[in-house]
Amino acid sequence: MKANDNLGNFPSLGLGMNAPAANAQPATKTARQARIKALLKATYVRSQSELAELLALEGVQVTQATLSRDLVELGAIRVRGEDGGLVYALRSEGGDPTPKAGVAQEVLDARLAKLCAELLVTAESSANIVVLRTPPGAANFLALAIDHSVLPAILGTIAGDDTVMVITRDPNGGEAVANRFLEMAAVQ
Repeated sequence: MKANDNLGNFPSLGLGMNAPAANAQPATKTARQARIKALLKATYVRSQSELAELLALEGVQVTQATLSRDLVELGAIRVRGEDGGLVYALRSEGGDPTPKAGVAQEVLDARLAKLCAELLVTAESSANIVVLRTPPGAANFLALAIDHSVLPAILGTIAGDDTVMVITRDPNGGEAVANRFLEMAAVQ
């Protein structure tokens, strides 16, 4: 008997032995609301049904009533997007509380490249960890730009005063990600 045999197989919960760990998301209110925040920041969402479809594509099933409550709790409101249509938006984190619609990925990528050019001193890697060095006090700015850029190869960041630790999804992806940051810094 294997050590994991006593865990059983729960296909309806996505907890079977063959369930992909990389995409594992807890089925909690907090996790669902985090996905909603990420979607509203990354894309123009015009309706609750469109948001429900986007969540379903990520494996998160939600009723319209639950989605409506989540949007109220998150403080989501509808604002005019760049094309003049109404889209859901959240208040910005930090100093400016003005609600803003999602920002195009190209804008986020350009901002990240600019910050890499201005702030990145060195980039080194080991397995799936990348260590980025910045001038003192600048690591949080760079980490926030990385987090907002929603790069698929990156699992997350941790920032100190002058160091950002980037964790990649691929167990051996650190070198490629470090090189990408160095390329962005050199292009600007």
